[in-house]
Amino acid sequence: MTPPTPPVAPQQPHFFDLHGDRRSDPWAWLREKEDPAVRAYLEAENAYADGAMAPIGPFRSALYDEMLGRIKQTDLSVPYRDGKYWYYSRTEEGKQYSIHCRKLGSRDAPEEILLDVNLLAEGESYMAVGVMRVSDDDQLLLYSTDNTGFREYTLRIRDLRTGADLPLAVPKVTSATWAADSRTILYAVEDEAKRPWRVHRHALGSTDHPLLLEEADERFRVGVGRGRSRRLIYLGVNSHTTSESYWLPADAPTTTPVLIRPREQEIEYDVDDRGDEFWIRINDTGRNFRLVTAPRESASDSATWKEMIPHRVDTMLEGVDLFKSFWVAVERRDGLARLNVTVDGIGAHEIAFAEPVWDAWPGTNAEWDTAKYRFGYTSLVTPSSVFDYDPRAKARELLKQQEVLGGYDPTRYLSVRSYATASDGTRIPVSLVKRKDVPQDGTAPGFLEGYGSYGIPFPIAFSSTRLSLLDRGVVVAIAHIRGGGDLGKPWHDAGRLRQKMNTFTDFIACAEHVAKEKWVDRDRIAASGGSAGGLLMGAIINLRPDLWRAVVLAVPFLDVLTTMLDTDLPLTVGEFEEWGDPSQPDDYAYMRTYSPYDNVTGGAYPSMLVVTSLNDSQVMYWEPAKYVAKLRTLKTDARPLLLVTNMGAGHGGASGRYDRLREIARDYGFVLWQLDAMTLCP
Repeated sequence: MTPPTPPVAPQQPHFFDLHGDRRSDPWAWLREKEDPAVRAYLEAENAYADGAMAPIGPFRSALYDEMLGRIKQTDLSVPYRDGKYWYYSRTEEGKQYSIHCRKLGSRDAPEEILLDVNLLAEGESYMAVGVMRVSDDDQLLLYSTDNTGFREYTLRIRDLRTGADLPLAVPKVTSATWAADSRTILYAVEDEAKRPWRVHRHALGSTDHPLLLEEADERFRVGVGRGRSRRLIYLGVNSHTTSESYWLPADAPTTTPVLIRPREQEIEYDVDDRGDEFWIRINDTGRNFRLVTAPRESASDSATWKEMIPHRVDTMLEGVDLFKSFWVAVERRDGLARLNVTVDGIGAHEIAFAEPVWDAWPGTNAEWDTAKYRFGYTSLVTPSSVFDYDPRAKARELLKQQEVLGGYDPTRYLSVRSYATASDGTRIPVSLVKRKDVPQDGTAPGFLEGYGSYGIPFPIAFSSTRLSLLDRGVVVAIAHIRGGGDLGKPWHDAGRLRQKMNTFTDFIACAEHVAKEKWVDRDRIAASGGSAGGLLMGAIINLRPDLWRAVVLAVPFLDVLTTMLDTDLPLTVGEFEEWGDPSQPDDYAYMRTYSPYDNVTGGAYPSMLVVTSLNDSQVMYWEPAKYVAKLRTLKTDARPLLLVTNMGAGHGGASGRYDRLREIARDYGFVLWQLDAMTLCP
């Protein structure tokens, strides 16, 4: 098939001048979402992609069946207690979405359905649930839904006694909570740039929605929530680098919120309450945060603070879970999650994990007065597991492990931690997983994943779909590159703003490392990343097109300069603290060195699958569309360049679980096809 030729722009090319850099953008017209020519072009690209992948159509279908065959389609989450009820969700075979339920008093009581998302999704091509909060009297459900993928949620209230929704419908809600009276709600709404900027209060039965907080600074976002003790409601105000918090009593929601500590540039903190004290996680003495307590009435005065955990250079304090008789510090050290438990009157200890690489996280711990701590655990070979932990006995109970159908045997697989050396000598962690019978002799195909932005660690998690790669001899590696949060806040700092290039060169170093150590074949490496990880893919393709056999770019942030210059787009101004402000000459010049769209040149490129969604609110569809259009005019090779646009979804792709599985089968099918690895291992 001949790839589609983007039609001549129906308007003059978009020109702009900045800092003496005159640039032409002949594909700017693709931004016109409602233009029939734009939709026709996207549909033509979809048709071309379907035709190009037609030879592997049966293989993709087999992959889907293989992946589906590992999933327990009718399943139940581990119930958790919250007050009088046990809450859980379940799935039914053939249904795309979860059913959220509860039982009164015991797990054996009759089931009450709170929200059947399958019913909400009837007649919709997309459905996502955001907020889900039950009132203190257990009678009302506060919930929000998005039916486009644009992450624009409408808040509603359901009467759980009748199953009917109240007349209230509040658009553009990003967070919400109940007050203790079960009749008052507090909620945050976003502005036209999708920035949560106001917190309102509303009492059921009234028509008023008084404003509690408004944030004018476009770098900051607001949110509202309630602490585990349920005594206080918190209003948080955060940018990427700075924050402040307010509080008010949950049983007095009409009172004026009280500021805890005024914002100070480059200082972040968050707060919860325990007794009459605030517990504050703050990075005022070091980037990796410390933990202090403060009397509620004088929390703004740091002279009254008591330090519970000091700042540590080698350990990131990611969060703190507070309970009546114990507390848990959620930490990260050596790129691995840690759970450090302190029991009142006894002392602290860390929950031990034995595998070379793993991930662990707080589970659903709704109750303040409890003797157990619920946490989740997984690794590259251990399916996701839910534990209850007794802090006093130091004993854990496995409640459930993800069931992998088809005879999965974890002993057949090997996971390891290795280290690449970056161009400046920094050691970059790499997590690898493979079948044990795949030799480490430089002949195996490789699949390298990465993200490296916003201080977000890349999860070291089990995936049943990944088995379709491993069982075909592919070695899968995760590059824990700078810009992410894998080694704490300094790791993030070393890969953002004018150090962003470290993210890309780190990833390249990881690919060269796994080839040098003979984990993979140097000529059979595929790479994959999404969103900011899609920017990573675009950059590493430009820097080293020779290194990759195939690349999957999912909802990729590719047109960095044009997007960051357009402050009318969602999220742009707040992102200056991550990428820089291109209205500043030095930032512009640096961003110009790596922006994938601006650095595309002629020459040979790897095989590429570029995936986007028409209703994406975070990375607009036109970025990958423009990128592919430009590449079509410049690349000199005949390797596949495919653009796939989901015409009815947003940043996360399809919302239904079966639809999402088909997308994964498509992506993995493309990778295995290009790696010549479509045959199962013996």
